[in-house]
Amino acid sequence: MTDNTSFSNPQERLWIPVLGGFYDRFAQPFAWTAFRIAIGGMLMVEGWPKLMAPLAQVGFVENLGFYPGWIWSPLLAVMQFFGGFMIAIGLLTRPVALANMVMLAITLWFHYAFPYGHALLTDAGIEALKTGSDFFTPDGVKRLADGGTKFLEQVQTKAELASLFWTGGAGVFAAFGGGYWSVDRLFLKKEF
Repeated sequence: MTDNTSFSNPQERLWIPVLGGFYDRFAQPFAWTAFRIAIGGMLMVEGWPKLMAPLAQVGFVENLGFYPGWIWSPLLAVMQFFGGFMIAIGLLTRPVALANMVMLAITLWFHYAFPYGHALLTDAGIEALKTGSDFFTPDGVKRLADGGTKFLEQVQTKAELASLFWTGGAGVFAAFGGGYWSVDRLFLKKEF
């Protein structure tokens, strides 16, 4: 039995009322699950390298004001990888998503507060690029012709948008839980 109290589709509000059952029993549970797996899966992808080198982020977290870094860096790795896994399967979804949402909001702030910069190359580097050095591939020459400004702007925008998306996604699951096809609801019969 599916509890649809949060997202019910009263037939009188639908353009095609006969689709109400499809929305309630398949479309919403499927979409909710797919989104939960996407958010959790991407956190796992981002967390895996951190898990393989748990102390690699010590300087980063200390620059953000989280001391001691040797505790916060491995915690960040664990929270991203295992927290992402728990979100993906829908286990203890709300508290795990809330913790990740806070971490992701800090990441979002970091990307806005400390942008990547405006260029990769100095004027001398651009001049070396124009002389046809063997150090640059044709794609490198193309991307760096303006000193890397356009490329860095694209990287900055993607970092900000990805952080915004993940923060918002984690926030949705912190607010509404794992949804229809989650471990919380299907097996534990509770949402935390």
